[in-house]
Amino acid sequence: MDLRPPLWLSLTLTLVPAAHAADLPAIRDRGRLRVLTVLVNQQNDFISAQPGKGFDRELLEGFATLERVDLEMVAQSSWDALVPALLAGKGDLIAGRFTATESRRKLIAFTSEVFPTRNVVLTRRPHRVVMTLAELRAERVGTVKGTSMAEAVAAAGIPAGNVDEAIPTGTLPSALKAGRVTAVVLGVENAIDAQRQDPDLQLGLFLGPPRSLAYGVRKEDTELRQVLSGYIDNLRRTPTWGRLVVKYFGEAAPEILKKARQE
Repeated sequence: MDLRPPLWLSLTLTLVPAAHAADLPAIRDRGRLRVLTVLVNQQNDFISAQPGKGFDRELLEGFATLERVDLEMVAQSSWDALVPALLAGKGDLIAGRFTATESRRKLIAFTSEVFPTRNVVLTRRPHRVVMTLAELRAERVGTVKGTSMAEAVAAAGIPAGNVDEAIPTGTLPSALKAGRVTAVVLGVENAIDAQRQDPDLQLGLFLGPPRSLAYGVRKEDTELRQVLSGYIDNLRRTPTWGRLVVKYFGEAAPEILKKARQE
C-alpha cells in the first residue's frame, strides 16, 4: 500500500506556513520586519511612510537596527482591517497609534505600553467645553469606524442618531472645524497635537479609563513580543522616550499625559 499523501495534500502542506513562521527568528532570517499600519498623510505624529518620521517609526527603526533587519511599512486601508491582516500573516506587527483594547486582546497579543493614552472629548470655540456625559450625549459626535475611539463612543451611550462614524481617518479636527460635528473623541495624544495646530480646539471630558498604545502581535509570536517589550521597557527608562514625546507633542505634553492618568 502506498502510504504517501496525495499530491494535492503535499502541495497544500507546503504552502501552509508554520505556526511560528513570523516569530522573531523567521523575521531575522527574512531580514525584514513588516509593520501593518494606517498611514495618514495629514499627520506624522506616530508613523509615516518616510523614514525617521513619527514616534512609533523612530522606536521601531531603533529596534530593527538592533535586530539587523529592515523596516517595511505595510499600509492598510482602514483601522478595522489591521487585526485581520495580522492574523492572515500579511505583516509581523501592528503599530501607529494602536490602542490595546479588551476586544482586541481576545484576538491578538500586545507588547508593553509604548505610550499612555486616554480618550478625550474635543470641541471648538465658540462651542461649549463638554465636561459631562449628559452634555456629550446631546452633541453631534464624530468618530472613525473600527477604532478604539468608536468603541468609547458606543460605550458612552451616545444615541446612534447623534453619531457620525463615517469621518475619514485623520480628519476629525477638520470635521469639527467645518461644522460637520460639534464634538469628537480623540486619544489624548492626538488631541494635544490637534490643539497645537488649532488653538480654538478645547479639551474637555476624559472618556473611559486610561489605556495604553502598544504594538499588536499574533499570540503565538511569543519571542517577538518578549524581545520587543524588553526593548520598549528599556527605552522608557532613558531620556530618549521623553525627548520623543516633546519632539512630537510639545512641551506641554508630559503634564497633560500625567493629568489623563490621574483623573
